[in-house]
Amino acid sequence: MADNVTLILSLSLLLWVSPYIGRMLRTPTPPVEIVAGSLLAAAGLLHESVYFDLIAQTGFLYLMFLAGLEVDLKEILGQSRNFIRKALLFVLTLGGLALVAGWLLGLGPIEIVSLPLISIGLVASLSKLYGKQEAWLRLAITVGVLGEMASIAALTILDAASTVGFGWELAIKLGLLGLFLLGIYLAYRALLILFWWYPEIRRILIPRADTSEQDVRLAIALFFILISVMLALHLELALGAFIAGVAISAFFHHEVRLEEKLSSLGFGFLVPIFFIHVGTSFDLQALLFPGVFTGALAIAGVMILIRLLAAWHLRTLYGKREAVMSAFALSMPLTLLIAVATIGYDSGMIALIAYYKLILASLLEVIVSMGMIKVLRRGLLEKRGFSFR
Repeated sequence: MADNVTLILSLSLLLWVSPYIGRMLRTPTPPVEIVAGSLLAAAGLLHESVYFDLIAQTGFLYLMFLAGLEVDLKEILGQSRNFIRKALLFVLTLGGLALVAGWLLGLGPIEIVSLPLISIGLVASLSKLYGKQEAWLRLAITVGVLGEMASIAALTILDAASTVGFGWELAIKLGLLGLFLLGIYLAYRALLILFWWYPEIRRILIPRADTSEQDVRLAIALFFILISVMLALHLELALGAFIAGVAISAFFHHEVRLEEKLSSLGFGFLVPIFFIHVGTSFDLQALLFPGVFTGALAIAGVMILIRLLAAWHLRTLYGKREAVMSAFALSMPLTLLIAVATIGYDSGMIALIAYYKLILASLLEVIVSMGMIKVLRRGLLEKRGFSFR
């Protein structure tokens, strides 16, 4: 009982003070929460708990849900063929460079899968910090959506392969995934037609004079419904959460307050719990293990480098500096990298040392990328005539 009281009090204080620490250190809040979680775990103030684990897992899925909310299907589908072609070239080049880098460095399957991962979970936090009107940020989100879909597909295949192996069972799972995605697409087209003919249905689902938070209830219900579908199909839950966010964005994007409400719940409670939980799983003594820090530094460096090289395809869209800033924004696949590392370690595909390397690499990427974005954006604004003196 005393341990649980200590756990709850420590979590509560850390949730409250971590943004202040982040502002003092001029660093993003998620790395602060991860490092602080690791420090408090080492001090014995945080420990494993069934409820802690459950809320953290929900926080990860909710972060994927929020990432889906950032997706504007109309904007993506309205892009020119040239834009879509260059975005796909970025993703394909990233995958090719990852294979080459993995072969040259002698990396294992989990490390190679980790290199090209893209997640717009933290890009969503950048949009809260800098605003969605930034050209480089819009580019990162649009390209990131395609990359995240490919990454989630890879995560789904990896998760399935770790449980059933490579064989007919994996083929059946992938077939179910294909049918599920086809069903989602058909449902999307059907709802577009339905809402076009009967637009009043939107107001029935989310009334203007709403005193019972019906909009939030609808979003959360869809979030859990799609997670339940993925549970029933034995597929990756993150995909269901992501699609739920995309669905809310696609059909209720005009409800600006809904996104603000959902974002406040996520970044104010569930998502920080997930990052703190990640910190508790990282043993600080691992920094003293031979090769952990240098290995993590090498992995982070390769992941950032291949994104900068792949961004060559994006340079003609908004400019070279914006392409580089977008590459750094897409160099923070924290959530998916942690998920891949966890799957790899739990299934025995990687050792504990490799797990620590990937977790540490994910932190280093966030710190370096956030810092470089700040420097490049400052230079971009000064070039346009803004003064910081």
